[in-house]
Amino acid sequence: MTLLEHFDLFLFSACRYLSYPFAIYVHYQGCLISLVLAIGWALAAHIRNKERKRIKRSMDKGNSFAFLCHDINQLEHSNQVNLPRVTVIMPLKGFGEHNLHNWRSQLTSLYGGPLEFLLVVESRDDPAYNAVSELISEFGSAIDAKVIVAGLSTTCSQKIHNQLVGVEKMHKDSKYVLFLDDDVRLHPGTIGSLTYEMEKNPEIFIQTGYPLDLPSGSLGSYCIYEYHMPCSMGFATGGKTFFLWGGCMMASSFYFLL
Repeated sequence: MTLLEHFDLFLFSACRYLSYPFAIYVHYQGCLISLVLAIGWALAAHIRNKERKRIKRSMDKGNSFAFLCHDINQLEHSNQVNLPRVTVIMPLKGFGEHNLHNWRSQLTSLYGGPLEFLLVVESRDDPAYNAVSELISEFGSAIDAKVIVAGLSTTCSQKIHNQLVGVEKMHKDSKYVLFLDDDVRLHPGTIGSLTYEMEKNPEIFIQTGYPLDLPSGSLGSYCIYEYHMPCSMGFATGGKTFFLWGGCMMASSFYFLL
């Protein structure tokens, strides 16, 4: 029997097994899941494209800062001086290839109100300590940022421990606290956008964001992108969600000072 005949026999056997009721049920289930995901991704893409067009129209009308806010009048000094104080807490661990660029994007936020950054490490032996200390020294007095040594955690994960220590050290007049992961490349308008929504809707308990993955071209990056895509649909298609991403979440400091 030739190789081609063996292959034909294999296909015949496979077709017979795939005709069983259970196999057909699995097929239908897979098709349904794929259809739901496809609709969600299409809707998310439509909303992102709608926002992109809105920004372009606003820029054509003269608002060069449409990527920061919808209304350019919000950038007037009389509005900026009344913005609430925000504390940004970033637990750090280790030092990788892209960390320095990510930290720089976080520290150069275009938020116009009082803003402080607390970068928390486990110990001075962490490679992140010296790297971020040098970065802060480059900015000098242009930003309010400091490195805090939290010590080794004994009752929870090190990340949570670092965040709690940051809360203890934050400015007493801070109205909102924003927790960020150190591997996030932050849009310059993120803090302002989050704060604006908190001020507009005081009943909000906590806000969260979700990363927009940009695959580098490798198979691994596309696998991570596909893994995150179903989760991102909840953030892209609705204003409310029932789950948080710990890499970006803002809440009123009142809940942490109780």
